[in-house]
Amino acid sequence: MLRVRAARRDDVDAFAALAEAAGTGFTSLALGRDELAEKLEKSELAFASTAGAPREMAYQMMLEDTESGEIVGCSAVKDAVGLSKPYYDFKIVTLAQSSHEADRRFDMEVMFLVNDFAGCTEVGTLFVGEKARGNGAGRLVAQTRYLLIAADYSRFGPRVLAELRGVVRKDGSSPFFDHVTRPFFRMTFDEADRMSAASDNQFILDLMPKHPIYLDILPEAARKVIGKTHEHGKGARALLEWEGFTYDRYIDIFDGGPLMSVPTRQARTGRESQVMEVTAGGGSHDAIVTTDRFDDFRAIRAKVALNGGRLGLSADAQRALGLAEGDKARVWSRT
Repeated sequence: MLRVRAARRDDVDAFAALAEAAGTGFTSLALGRDELAEKLEKSELAFASTAGAPREMAYQMMLEDTESGEIVGCSAVKDAVGLSKPYYDFKIVTLAQSSHEADRRFDMEVMFLVNDFAGCTEVGTLFVGEKARGNGAGRLVAQTRYLLIAADYSRFGPRVLAELRGVVRKDGSSPFFDHVTRPFFRMTFDEADRMSAASDNQFILDLMPKHPIYLDILPEAARKVIGKTHEHGKGARALLEWEGFTYDRYIDIFDGGPLMSVPTRQARTGRESQVMEVTAGGGSHDAIVTTDRFDDFRAIRAKVALNGGRLGLSADAQRALGLAEGDKARVWSRT
């Protein structure tokens, strides 16, 4: 059985292995072992806290095989971004160009560096190892994030954001970065990616242009990848759209990948979920079930019985969640 649970400090070796497997362009995992260990330590503190408002904490979760104990994936929720550390993106807007004398009127698209999502929640760090792909593991990890948020909406911001990896070549380089960002940073894509993950992003404000960038003067190689998703992220984008996320012409400043968002309480999984009392015995409904609490947070996919306000769970499912009859659980069901 696959189970999503709150990350622990002793997950550092498995976390480092996942980061290495994720490769170039996965900004939130572009960290060394010490930085990853710090992430896990801060996550433990976040899950143990009684925060009643966003405090720039990150809830890191691990996907594990309950039989082998092997960590095969991960995901995270940041309760708020863009406060102490700016959350920079490019916003694409359309400007009308016209001249009566020249008898010309046309639209041009330009990009501005913005920090429009300060105080919003971000979901990310979604990665599933190759051996666990293809059996619904990615969907379990993705949907669990919204069930965590639904456990206490007061901890999170007004909108949920997701930044998708943009187009990256096989050699790890980015056509958008090469033509748009690199001339200002004078560093490689990998260097900039790692600095963004590990710093307060002041270097972005220091080095990026303060004036608009006109898309029409960019090389075609850069223009054609703007707002496009990496081929390995197309499934993740489809899941976001299913949840209600939309793309509103915000893109990542490094690889040009799309930023998508949804009002926090409108994310489909959380909105459709409900809290029920656990009873014995499984059923036929395909569902995702969580403990609905931040201390010892867990989630699994299981066949359940739904009977009014009662949730029938098998003994194995109860054991995986650490729940007993009479406990409360949060459930999202396909039906």
